[in-house]
Amino acid sequence: MQATEQTAFREDVHLTAYRIFGSIATELQLVEAEFERQARSNIQVIAYIGEYLRRSGGKRVRPALTILSNYAVGGDGSNVSSIRMATVMEFLHTATLVHDDVIDKAETRRNRPSINSEFGNQTAVLMGDWLYMSAFETSLAERSLEILDILTAVTRKMTEGELLQLTLLSRTDIFEEQYFDVIARKTAYLFSACCEIGALLGGATPRQQTLMRDYGMNLGVAFQLIDDLLDFTSSEKILGKPAGADLVEGKVSLPLIFLLEREPAMRAAIQTVMSEGGYQNVTRQSLVTALENAGLLTLTQERANEYAEAACRAIAGLADSTYRESLAAIPTYCIERDR
Repeated sequence: MQATEQTAFREDVHLTAYRIFGSIATELQLVEAEFERQARSNIQVIAYIGEYLRRSGGKRVRPALTILSNYAVGGDGSNVSSIRMATVMEFLHTATLVHDDVIDKAETRRNRPSINSEFGNQTAVLMGDWLYMSAFETSLAERSLEILDILTAVTRKMTEGELLQLTLLSRTDIFEEQYFDVIARKTAYLFSACCEIGALLGGATPRQQTLMRDYGMNLGVAFQLIDDLLDFTSSEKILGKPAGADLVEGKVSLPLIFLLEREPAMRAAIQTVMSEGGYQNVTRQSLVTALENAGLLTLTQERANEYAEAACRAIAGLADSTYRESLAAIPTYCIERDR
């Protein structure tokens, strides 16, 4: 895409970004109510943690994608099935966060104590399992083998992504291909599933279903690229967790992969942070400065922009509607958030 086209893309999408969630505010309120209903249990600890997780909030991007995708293909995103499945997608996402925090030994999530730090690892693992099983149990109400196939596949992909990431922890010999494989499995496939299931519930044609699936994959990659970029450029207050935590946890993301390719001498500094589990002898700012001087934060941003633009191109074939405009605005919302 030429520079002038990129500028037009950014300006056009930004005009409608403020309407993304406003157009489905009522539906998202229904998702909150459904989350609360699905999280109820006669086992007190489950009910308490379920409400703790719901009140922790989040952007609710995944339920929004499910609802908007339904509307964008001509469906009714406010009906029982749409709200129920939008909540299922948020349950799956929440389950992955709970398990990820155990694996990463994270102490905070969304500016609140993580489930594992507040209630212990055993409880957190079991709560994550409960969320997964509850999501599948709820989805059975749709009596759709196609939806179950999508959910089963995405759950397997997310688990594979977590296992792949574990094999790459604390390594400085990671290639771009490996990195993108991990983020596709851990993040993008769930975005894609949200869009595809929303479209299915809206009565999408096979072509529309494919368009929505592709849109979600590209959007998910862009979203994760920005998440990894924000770990270097944002603050703990905005992130809701310690800034620079990824490298401390042994995760070498795309900006550092670029840096290692261009400046192999930085390998020792990066390895020191991972070995020490902190920035005692190598400061976070020194790494950020090295990335900035080499133009690698900008390069990572450009990669995210490319995927965001690909997401918008994927839905160009959908009929014009407020909901398609909202979907077209989400990529810019994702890549410009918290900056």
